[in-house]
Amino acid sequence: MSTSSQLTKILEKTSRLIELCAALQEENDLLKLENETLSSALAASKNKSKEMDEKLSVLKLAKSFSDTNEKSLDIKQKINEFVQEIDKCIVLLKK
Repeated sequence: MSTSSQLTKILEKTSRLIELCAALQEENDLLKLENETLSSALAASKNKSKEMDEKLSVLKLAKSFSDTNEKSLDIKQKINEFVQEIDKCIVLLKK
């Protein structure tokens, strides 16, 4: 094999390597862009999740107050019923 043909093969292989390197660099740039996009989407999702967790906490707290108020009303109603029964008993005892 002559030196000229060896040099031609080396130049062809070098040219292919340069093309491959450029293609890989382009793919790498695209993957970096996709990674940035996905990172932004993930950050947005985390923020949304945090907001939803905060809303859930507020709703749970509001529900617990609501339940407490309902229980208080039930207790007050029961006490009123007992007082009415006691009043009836007192009236009957006075007779």
